[in-house]
Amino acid sequence: LAPPLVSWLRKDKVTGHPLKMSFGPWMLSAFRYLARGKSLRGTWLDVFGYTAERRMERQWIHDYEATLDEIERRLTADSHRAAVALASLPEEIKGFGHVKHKSFEAAMKKRETLSAMLRDPKPATTLKAAE
Repeated sequence: LAPPLVSWLRKDKVTGHPLKMSFGPWMLSAFRYLARGKSLRGTWLDVFGYTAERRMERQWIHDYEATLDEIERRLTADSHRAAVALASLPEEIKGFGHVKHKSFEAAMKKRETLSAMLRDPKPATTLKAAE
C-alpha cells in the first residue's frame, strides 16, 4: 500500500512518487476500523477528504455536472459522438495518487478537444483524431 497520510515516509528518488509499503495481517483489522468511519465521509471529520486528490475529485464532480448540462443544451445529431465521448471521460480516470493524477490530466486534455467538437460539430470522421 501507499497510504496518502504517510506517503512522505518513502518516495522514489528519481520520480518523487510514493513507494508502496508492506504491512502485515494486522492491516485487515485496521481496514475494519476504517470501514466503521464510512459515515464520516463528506463531513468535517473526514480526515481523508482534505487531501488534494479528494478535493480534485469533488471539483471534478461539479465540472462533470456542468459538462452534462452543456451536452444537454448542445446535443444534435452531428454532435452526438462527441457528446458520448465527453460523457464517458470519467471511465478513463483510474488509479490512486500520482497514477490517478496522470490519468486525470490526460482526460482534461481530451475534454478540451471534445468540448470544442461539441460546440462546433464537424462530420463524424473528425472525431477519430480526438479518440
